[in-house]
Parts: sequence; C-alpha cells; structure tokens
Amino acid sequence: MSLANKVLAVNDDLPIRSDEPVHSGKVRSVYWLTEADSRRLIIEHGYDVAPDSPLAIMVISDRISAFECIWRGEGNMQGIPGKGAALNAISNHWFKLFREQGLANSHILDVPHPLVWIVQKARPVMIEAICRQYITGSMWRAYEKGERDFCGIQLEDNLGRDEKLAELLITPSTKGILKGIPGVPEVDDVNISRTDIENNTAAFKFKSKEDIDVYEKLLREGFSVISSELAKLDQVFVDTKFEFGYVADRNGNDELIYMDEVGTPDSSRIWDGPNYREGKVVENSKEGFRQLLLKHFPDPDILLDKNRMEERYALAADNELPESVMMQVSDTYVSLAEKITGETLTVSSNPKAEILAILDTKYGLID
Repeated sequence: MSLANKVLAVNDDLPIRSDEPVHSGKVRSVYWLTEADSRRLIIEHGYDVAPDSPLAIMVISDRISAFECIWRGEGNMQGIPGKGAALNAISNHWFKLFREQGLANSHILDVPHPLVWIVQKARPVMIEAICRQYITGSMWRAYEKGERDFCGIQLEDNLGRDEKLAELLITPSTKGILKGIPGVPEVDDVNISRTDIENNTAAFKFKSKEDIDVYEKLLREGFSVISSELAKLDQVFVDTKFEFGYVADRNGNDELIYMDEVGTPDSSRIWDGPNYREGKVVENSKEGFRQLLLKHFPDPDILLDKNRMEERYALAADNELPESVMMQVSDTYVSLAEKITGETLTVSSNPKAEILAILDTKYGLID
C-alpha cells in the first residue's frame, strides 16, 4: 500500500449522525452528536458528565499546516503519515498525567481510535494561553529590534537568542476576533496583557476574576509537568500554547478544564537536549517543518510577509514537497510520540474504514 493511502487527509466527510454541519479546522473536524445520541452514550459508557451534556466526535487528520497554509507532498501525499495519531497520543498522555496529578480534567471522554476523540462540549475561554521558557521565534525577533514589553511584561536587556528566561512568561493572545475591548484590536491572535483580561473578564468568557488565577495556575502546573517529563527524555520544553474552557460536571457544577491539545509538536517548541547544550538548536516540533519550508523555497519572504498572502497560498497550492521532506516530518512526530508514551505508534493502513467500523459497531453513530 502506498504512503498516500495511509494518510487521512479529508476528515469532514464521515457519515456520522448529526443535526449540525461539520466544523472543520486546519487539522481537526468536529461532528456534534444529536441530543439522543449524546444522552445514550453518556449512559452506555458511563461518562462522568451531566446527563444533558452535548457530545461530539473529533477526528484528527494527517494534514499539516504552516504559515497559515496546508502543504502536500509528491505522490499525492496529502499529509504526514502518522502525524494525527502522534498528536492524539501525545495529548492523551499529558491529559492523563494532569488528571493523575490533580491538575484538571480535559474535554476528552473516550478514545475509540488513534485518530478519534469523543469530547464533551466546552465553553472556551477566548484566550490562546501561550507560555515561554526560552526567548526564541517571534519573541526573539521583536526583542532583537528593541522591543522590551511583551504582554505587559518588561524584559531585561542583554538577553541572547534561544537563552533560557529567568522565569516562565505568560504571553497570551486573543482567540478569535473580540470586539469592544479597549486597547485590543479587533483581529485574531493579537497579544494581550493580564490587565486587559482583568478589566474585561466577561469579554474573554471567564466566569470570575478568580478564574484568571486558576487558568494561570493550571497553565504553569501543566507546563511544569510536561517540562519535567520531557527532561527525563533529554528534550527541552521551550514554549507552548494551552487552551481552556468550562464544562459542567455530573452535578451541573462548572469547572475549568484543559481543551484542544497540549504539549504536542504542533502546539509547542521542543528542542533536542544534547544539541542545545552544545549551542545548536535541533527542533523536534513543527518549527522544524517551518524551517524546512524556509530553506526549500528561493524567496522565503513570501512565507514571512503577511502582505504577500496571495503569493503564499499559490506557493502551497502549486508545489508538491519532496517525499523525503514529508517523511522527515513523519519521523519527527512518530518518534517523539513513541518516546513520550513509551509505546509503539500504530499507523493505520486504511484509517477511514477503521474509524467508520468502530463508530458503527461500538457506538452506533453511523447512518
């Protein structure tokens, strides 16, 4: 079987019973179940949620996005073999550790297949909760140009590129376009300060100002858990993004939980420890793929300049990347997942057929 057949590229066309349109993002697609199916699964599988909680099937693809584009490889390879399963396995591992160590729950209730989660509906906090332990990437580029204020935090002078920071910095940005917040532009993914959040608690969908402290505590604790575990593998946890939301527990009480994905190569920078100690940065995350793209094309400015988006979209649409590039990324994701979980990652030979079979026989969700 060809590599292309092992890739789940299209994940929004499954005949899962639903009353709502499929919500499809760059990588994941969400199928909201009918009220009857949600109630039935809660009872049949004993999920620890309120009996009227809406449930969804979340299917991850093997697509890879970078610089706001989806990329493909030669031989009709529409994604990275093993990427989706690797991301899910890594997130599952961290979410489990968070629960075991008493941090907070996640929105995941069940994992019927390596590419599938059953989740409960959460009311998201409208913040991309970004935290940084090292100065690199966009922060370094801004710092090098003289910027010292990052989300209301003042950085000292004389820091070096890729240097470890004195403390973990929380540098949040907006999730989606938020309107009517003084001093916050109405665009997606704009940096904000803690003061912005405190002064506009409801706009960011926090239930109370006290919950701002809770989200920061969970962010710091989550980062610490992942960083400590990666250090055991001689990997450096550089920076990452968390997302949070509210769900109702079995008794109807709201709780703040982790959602989306955590500590993955897509949402984080992870460096190889031995190389970093020798002064060399080797990426074990999607940042490595970004660097490959910048080296692959003769005019990398297209990928960096947001004023050249039409050219960038055309670049992604008109170019198939070498199979060697796609497989190098696959090796990064799969090997990292296996190191973190301690288990061999199974890459499906026919993922769509497997998903349909299990959602039909075990969950009764296929029309």
